[in-house]
Amino acid sequence: MSPQRVRKLQNTYHHGDLRDALVRGALKEAERGGPEAISIKALAKQLGVSQPAPYRHFADREALLVAVTAEAFRQFNAMLREATRKPSKRSKLSRIAQATLDFGLRRNGIYRLMFATRTKAGAPKGSELHLAAMETFGLVLEALGPPTAGFLRERHALAIWTGVHGAVMLAEQGLLTGKAARIGIADLVQDMVKQTELALAAAIQDAGAQA
Repeated sequence: MSPQRVRKLQNTYHHGDLRDALVRGALKEAERGGPEAISIKALAKQLGVSQPAPYRHFADREALLVAVTAEAFRQFNAMLREATRKPSKRSKLSRIAQATLDFGLRRNGIYRLMFATRTKAGAPKGSELHLAAMETFGLVLEALGPPTAGFLRERHALAIWTGVHGAVMLAEQGLLTGKAARIGIADLVQDMVKQTELALAAAIQDAGAQA
């Protein structure tokens, strides 16, 4: 790329535009190759800006990963909300579980960015990333109905969440083979949903009987 072309591209980015362009570009790279594919140097080259330019918005690669992961969670949450709004005979939990499975298998690079790195673990409480990730769990809680005594809803939400996540990761790693493959991962996830809904209903009934 000629120096004139580089200068022209640099001048097209206003202060906020370059930040957004970096986040969008990083999401594309993660989609293709997972979180390890994200490189500030490569993104600067793709966008036609100087190597120091991205650092006006992100102190380092980790800071970029935080912003990209937060955006990934926001997109994921929008997809989950859309899945539960559509008319369906299936329960909200069933639709959320299926949407998560579809997302995890179809956009596995983004899924690994969100759930298979330490980026979320380091996010301070109340931060952009923390709030976006907590919204995801909040949608799972809502799908299980109104609040219950003794954190029953939270316990069962965690159970289905870890189960679906495990199914996605096992499938992505090619470990659901042989006899396990005959079950079908979608059927497996729906079995988890039914078990969770039945277990929560029974736990609520038991809690009511003991009250």
